[in-house]
Amino acid sequence: MPRRTATMLASTLILIALLCVGVLIPVPYSEMSPGPTVNTLGDARGEPVLHITGRKTYPTSGNLNMTTVRVTGADYDMNIVEAVYGWLAHDSVIVPHDTLYPDGKTEEESTQENAEEFSQSQESAKVAALEELKIPVTSRVVVSTVVKDSPAQGKLHAGDVIKAVDGTAVEQPEDVAKLVTEHKPGEDVVFTIIPAKAAAAAEKAGKEPQGTREITLTTRKAPTEDRAIVGIQAGTDHTFPFEIDIKLADVGGPSAGLMFSLGIIDKLTPGQLTGGKFIAGTGTIDDSGKVGPIGGINMKLVGARDAGARYFLTPDDNCAAAAADTPGGLTLVRVKTLDDAKKSLEKIRAGDPAGLPSCSTG
Repeated sequence: MPRRTATMLASTLILIALLCVGVLIPVPYSEMSPGPTVNTLGDARGEPVLHITGRKTYPTSGNLNMTTVRVTGADYDMNIVEAVYGWLAHDSVIVPHDTLYPDGKTEEESTQENAEEFSQSQESAKVAALEELKIPVTSRVVVSTVVKDSPAQGKLHAGDVIKAVDGTAVEQPEDVAKLVTEHKPGEDVVFTIIPAKAAAAAEKAGKEPQGTREITLTTRKAPTEDRAIVGIQAGTDHTFPFEIDIKLADVGGPSAGLMFSLGIIDKLTPGQLTGGKFIAGTGTIDDSGKVGPIGGINMKLVGARDAGARYFLTPDDNCAAAAADTPGGLTLVRVKTLDDAKKSLEKIRAGDPAGLPSCSTG
């Protein structure tokens, strides 16, 4: 066999062997890529994303698209070839597996956590939108979760309304932990509550819940700190003056909060926030309307541009990363609060993009 032919054959065999190794050997990485975008003013799977009943609504136009990121599953074993391809591709990012699934978190656990965050973001989006419109929302502190085998198990239940701790009125969820930690482990603490069933019945009847009970719990030491706990997580439950139903399947996490709030405001007010333009965005939102940062900003920019967006509402803390790699044809708009976003939409609607707060100029 001629030397040149033998060399080519050997090189081919080595290349095949390397490709086989690359395909067979897993690497500890995962992939992030642009996910679908959804217009919060429109429909998803034949149903309105935002459905409001019991209050007058107004026609909308244009797009207020929330954006998502697609990630590989926790149990997916990426190989070397896929990792290299992902590193070279512009529309995907390869990250360490532990970045997406820390502490050995399973895909099921991650999905559950994302679902809980998504549910909470919906509540905060509703509250922020109605507060922006000066529509009263009733809030109360409740037991959010009860830890298994804790002093509270069997005595307090999720949904119980916490009126006071040791006779001191509770206004915010953080008040509960503060009052409990004033005790030493082993001391008694008294919760004044309205049971969840009574609170739910009163809400259904449109009445203020009545009939308090006092529950005495003996605190114990926290697992990793020298402080007293009873084994509950306090949260906030809101009662809205009309029904706002957000329907969107197969989406998790808190990052759609801002766009949900804007969609709600648009439906509840005359005129059109977008002026018929295609606007996308992202950002968490709290009850006060503060916009927070999210993950996967660059993937969301690509997804928004590919969907047809011209403007992208960008959380202030994500601006630097977004400005460093902005897809062509997309204008970044810096937002810190829901009110910021509304004012920017006014400028977009008026055809004044030069007056928009930019990620590149601060």
